[in-house]
Order: sequence, then structure tokens, then C-alpha cells
Amino acid sequence: MKKKEVPQDEGLMEGRFEDVCYALDDNGNYVAVLSKGWSPKNEAMLQAWDVIHEKVENVRQEVLSGKISPIGYYMEKNLMDLKLLADYVGLPKRKVRKHLQPEKFAQLGDDILQRYADTFEIHLEDLKNFRETLTKS
Repeated sequence: MKKKEVPQDEGLMEGRFEDVCYALDDNGNYVAVLSKGWSPKNEAMLQAWDVIHEKVENVRQEVLSGKISPIGYYMEKNLMDLKLLADYVGLPKRKVRKHLQPEKFAQLGDDILQRYADTFEIHLEDLKNFRETLTKS
């Protein structure tokens, strides 16, 4: 693709960010060119975000039905897996896995819950009172 042909389709970032693409200049050399976006890529990103939002909603329903603790919701919402969350809160994966169980979550002290809240960048009370938090939003 030539430098002049690099797509400049406004997309998800609405001009806040630009992608670096490589294209041929007039001398046939590859150069870095900024692109505002590309429609097919923008569409793919929108579809990916739709899938993520659907997963978050499914986990939210699991929390509300008592199948999983609120930690699972915030983990999904922050696009984290078990290992990443364990690393952030400084706990072994097996403990974090236990904390995903509602009965184990209910037994956690404020010190551990605060570590989770700090990781998710939420208030401790929002983590402890998940149902009430949902009605505030």
C-alpha cells in the first residue's frame, strides 16, 4: 500500500488515537504512517466489544443468582484471568479461585477485600454490597 492510500476512517477512538501503519513512500521505501482507522478493523473491534459486554452481563447474572462471587464480575469486567488477578492482589491462584465461591467470599475480611477493590479501582463498599451497587448505576 502506498503512503497516500493508508485508510483514514474515523472509528472507535474518534481521533483520540492513531494507529501506526507501514506503507511505501514515493521512493519505494517503507515508512511509518499514522492512520485514524480502517472501517473493517473498526467493525471487527465493535464486534469484539459486543462479545466482551455479553460475557460481562452473563457473569453479572451468575453473581446475582449466587453462583459466583462479585470478584468474578469485576475480574471479567476488567478483562482479567485468574492468574492476572492473583498477581495483582498478591495471592496464589488457588486462593483467588476459592474467593470466587460466594460462601468463601462472604468470609473474607476487609483487608483482603480492600486488595481486590484497589485492584478493580472500586470502593470497598461497592465490592461488599454488589447488589446495591448495581442499582446505583
